[in-house]
Amino acid sequence: MKQPEIIQGGMGVAISDWNLARAVSMQGHLGVVSGTGIALIMIARLMDGDRGGHMRRALSHFPFQESTQRILDNYYVPEPETPQPPYKRAPMWTLNPPKTLNELTVVANFVEVFLAKEGHQNAVGLNLLEKLQMPAMASLYGAMLAGVNFVIIGAGIPVQIPGILDKLADHRAVSYRLDVVGATGEDDYRIHFDPQAIFPGVVENMGRLTRPYFLPIISSVVLAKALIKRATGKIDGFVIEAPTAGGHNAPPRGPLRLDEKGQPLYGKKDVVDLSRIKQLGLPFWLGGGYDSPEKLRQALDAGAAGIQVGTAFGYCAESAMDEKLRSRIIDQVLKQEMTVRTDPLVSPTGFPFKVVQLEGTLSEPEVYRNRVRLCDTGMLRQIYKRADGTVGFRCPAEPVAQYLANGGKLRDVAERSCLCNNLSATAGYPQHRKDGYVEPPIVTAGDGLVTIGKYIKPGHHSYTIQDVLDYLTGSQ
Repeated sequence: MKQPEIIQGGMGVAISDWNLARAVSMQGHLGVVSGTGIALIMIARLMDGDRGGHMRRALSHFPFQESTQRILDNYYVPEPETPQPPYKRAPMWTLNPPKTLNELTVVANFVEVFLAKEGHQNAVGLNLLEKLQMPAMASLYGAMLAGVNFVIIGAGIPVQIPGILDKLADHRAVSYRLDVVGATGEDDYRIHFDPQAIFPGVVENMGRLTRPYFLPIISSVVLAKALIKRATGKIDGFVIEAPTAGGHNAPPRGPLRLDEKGQPLYGKKDVVDLSRIKQLGLPFWLGGGYDSPEKLRQALDAGAAGIQVGTAFGYCAESAMDEKLRSRIIDQVLKQEMTVRTDPLVSPTGFPFKVVQLEGTLSEPEVYRNRVRLCDTGMLRQIYKRADGTVGFRCPAEPVAQYLANGGKLRDVAERSCLCNNLSATAGYPQHRKDGYVEPPIVTAGDGLVTIGKYIKPGHHSYTIQDVLDYLTGSQ
């Protein structure tokens, strides 16, 4: 398969949805859907009446219709109520998830990739976070059933993924060794996934699946070498992200130091030596600030296969960001009033996270203070080892008393946000609680957000993916 020159960043939750990825792929570049929390999003779409019928159309192509019928019976609401009731929530992940949760996750990822690939023959990718380990195998399998071509994973060290992809291509049972706080080298906590137990007859019905290309997201030569040495299967290349990229950033190397605004300071140790990356002999793409024709040429001259671009696509007309939010942000960008902050605390993962400073969102201290802590999705919960050897789950963004009762430390809860709920709100799916409270959004972007005005034609207030691609390739 031809290597893409431009990879559209995989932006969650649901910002890089099937519609955006499909539009990019149809132009001959690599469109990427985000698999992060996609089961929750599919539930919300079905409960909102499945506008356009896209979910049901994709579900009708899933090879096991008993599974899709169960999902439709449980979640599809043909005529949504007003006012909107709370979205149903899937069970939280555990080491022994119910079959229905694996089934739901497989189907949701199938649907997203199927729709992104519909009507063309070009490549489509799936983006996941290694921090979200428990849904990973079901997510990968669902995407592979739909024919996904690339898998891109960041926010961790995904050494287990290549071997899992190899086995899933043959519908074989797989397991994932989980990161557990307090575990020792002798401990081996795993979650298991068996496609043939969930979908009997899948081998006979489907045959061997195509194993997608695997591109881990890295931020150092050391990590690239470690992945090559320790990975359980083939790595097909790397995406190298600078700390100017949106979403989660790798922490600075060495002791954490903050600037006068409380943002992590990055230094020379955080600059990747591309000549050493080139010596590894694998294709690589550069992300984070590579949003101009000059930067594309610079990347190619450095030996890269191309670039990854997220923010520019995340704010185009085809992205799934809530339209009112996107319009307000573009308005501030055009007025030169927009700022993006690298927040060292807001993400429960402990990774720095880029936050757009926008009134009415979680970036506003008053909005943050008025949100009652609640953990009803649990995507970013930590797994920890109890004294008796069993495991428990906790999240620094959950109610403080609950977190402390689960062995957490008080110092870890300050300024943590529920990214699960708040990023879903950014995509237009805010949870409506029974007491009437509506979850506010939190918006992320790379540092390049302040320059997206360059894609907007005079007299306009929005832009399309074609405007971005024309600019990046010098076709304007």
